Amino acid sequence: MSIIYHENSKTFHLHNDSISYLMTVMSNGHMGQLYFGKKIRDKEDFSYLLETCERPMTSYLYENDRTFSLEHIRQEYPVFGTTDYRQPAVDIRHENGSRILDFKYQGHTITKGKPALKGLPATYTESEEEAETLILSLKDETSGVCAELFYTIFCQGGILTRSVRLCNQGKAPVQLERAMSLSLDLPDRNYEWLQLSGCWARECHIHRRNLEPGVQSIGSMRGNSSHEHNPFLVLKREDTSERQGEVIGFSLIYSGNFRIQAEVDAHETLRILAGIDPETFSWKLDRDESFQTPEAVMVYTDQGLNHMSQTFHKLYQKRLARGYWRDRVRPILNNNWEATYFDFTEERLVEIAAKAKECGVELFVLDDGWFGARSSDKAGLGDWTANPERLPRGIQGLSEKIEDLGLKFGLWFEPEMVNKDSDFYRDHPDWIIATPDRPASHGRYQYVLDFSRKEVVSAIYQQMSKILRESKISYIKWDMNRSITECYSAALPPDRQGEVYHRYILGVYDLYERLTKEFPEVLFESCASGGGRFDPGMLYYAPQGWVSDNSDAIERLKIQYGTSMCYPVSSMGAHVSVTPNHQVFRNTPLHTRANVAYFGTFGYELDLNKLTEEELEEVKEQIAFMKQYRNVLQFGTFYRLKSPFEGNETVWMAVSQDQKTALVGWYRTLNCVNASYTRVRLEGLNPQYCYRNKNTGLCHYGDELMHAGLITSDDTAGQVPADALPPSDFESRIYVLEVDEP
Repeated sequence: MSIIYHENSKTFHLHNDSISYLMTVMSNGHMGQLYFGKKIRDKEDFSYLLETCERPMTSYLYENDRTFSLEHIRQEYPVFGTTDYRQPAVDIRHENGSRILDFKYQGHTITKGKPALKGLPATYTESEEEAETLILSLKDETSGVCAELFYTIFCQGGILTRSVRLCNQGKAPVQLERAMSLSLDLPDRNYEWLQLSGCWARECHIHRRNLEPGVQSIGSMRGNSSHEHNPFLVLKREDTSERQGEVIGFSLIYSGNFRIQAEVDAHETLRILAGIDPETFSWKLDRDESFQTPEAVMVYTDQGLNHMSQTFHKLYQKRLARGYWRDRVRPILNNNWEATYFDFTEERLVEIAAKAKECGVELFVLDDGWFGARSSDKAGLGDWTANPERLPRGIQGLSEKIEDLGLKFGLWFEPEMVNKDSDFYRDHPDWIIATPDRPASHGRYQYVLDFSRKEVVSAIYQQMSKILRESKISYIKWDMNRSITECYSAALPPDRQGEVYHRYILGVYDLYERLTKEFPEVLFESCASGGGRFDPGMLYYAPQGWVSDNSDAIERLKIQYGTSMCYPVSSMGAHVSVTPNHQVFRNTPLHTRANVAYFGTFGYELDLNKLTEEELEEVKEQIAFMKQYRNVLQFGTFYRLKSPFEGNETVWMAVSQDQKTALVGWYRTLNCVNASYTRVRLEGLNPQYCYRNKNTGLCHYGDELMHAGLITSDDTAGQVPADALPPSDFESRIYVLEVDEP
């Protein structure tokens, strides 16, 4: 790993064992982009990669030069209005109303390690040897505005992180109208665009399209990263598969409004921009003030989509998630929500918890309905004290009862929201986000608290921390079931209202930071009606998140498969739910519900007392299985083998770090008649090891399983024997492959 500056050619070369990133100071003082991709040999001068020529209908910078136009040059942090007509990375409105910028190179610093971003989540290093950081200093002399471009290259893997700090060193205030975290100009548009999109209960479905001239984008203006589009983009070559070919992945470590876009110009140059959504953003920078953008992560590989995903998984597991739970297997839990909803008593909860303990569960979680006047969606949010009618001894008493059973205790909060029917709202009606003289919309009968205000965040912190100090709480499920509307803060002047969305998410991060610092051994799980805020920003504070409110196993195949493009299995909250399922009303076999949930944090969201004795025995076996293999499932290397978006079968697998254990999840959505024989080629095994298939008792070498494949045929391949248990829809199996130890 190294960052090299060639003084004579004014060229920077960032490289490690996998990638190279090249840029140069151009003749106008701006930074030009030269190359990003597979590692190439260093040399003094790569100036030939900066191509210029005369083109019709082009505007040029220099009076006697009809070749140098920013419209046709690849740049590092482009601006609009000085010969470049493409979408800019930054837009600043000056005191006189102009928006012209001339960011010229002033100097640079190269440091070991990686600096933290104040108030924002970001990847980190634990030693200076893990990464190097280049900080480019640029300045617009006329206004005095400076830009610091941060580039961190890690010592291993095709990882490069980007962020920008903008500083006003001029005499007059300026207004930021756009401040993207990343801009990347690529020399061609021959990529397939892959995004993770959907809606509530259909999150992170994979969608592909070809890049065409013009602008295409994903983003959110909801105040949260949203169910609709995850802040993640893949560019892949047409011939790229899971196992081979060029891929560039872009991930934004941010939980608020965002935009990731691609612009293809008339000469097929491609510009990628990623950062805070500019439509909902402005920020006043007074003299000597600065603004830090969120961090964006780029991953390049020429080894296919699986390798890109594995790079993100390892980075986000080990250098984004933090704290006590980062490297620990997750406790197996039982959540009461689908068992009781709002209809519970302390006795009922203890009854559910006792049966869960009997089955081997480790953590009991009390969901919504324990606080204030909360008997429905219409009341209670904001009043974080136990309802004495349901919990006469409060959370402290209940948590002690649960721990006396031998279980840990977890609790649900929705700290960013308030109902009008609450003491909190009646005391502070001006603490919600609402526009003066306009009606305030509700979502689920709740309103968003103005977390751009420190006093609001502090008031919620006081309530939450009091409960955590007084009770025995090991886990917090942090929910958020409402997007922002009528965005306005009563605490900000008119010229700062464009700051509310970003200040809000900074307030969320601040509350997370305060609580996780004070209670470092509490496991936080982020939740936003499921996947409404399942993003890298949340992983910095909560090492796992509730992927989707859709708890049906068959629906989860697509959701978890898509999510795995960027996020590790250890981050995916996944439960065995009731049947018929409460979202899709499907009857899915108990073993399939577990077989899908194994590839996640694993738990149950039902009343185990309502299961038959046969089902309870199956649950006990499931829990014992998960305890035995959860380290492999949650922290092993994950491979996608067959896609639910492309056929009737889904197959994925996890391989232990020592390659001695592999678990293959095989799922078939609909039953087949007189089907074909089926097999799947495995990945990531040691070709020299002999693996015993626990399902068949047979042994196979790793190369055999990876090239000849694992046989997955069953009784559907032909006529089902009369004495066989007939297969059904929604069938699944887990294949356990282990090396026999001498």
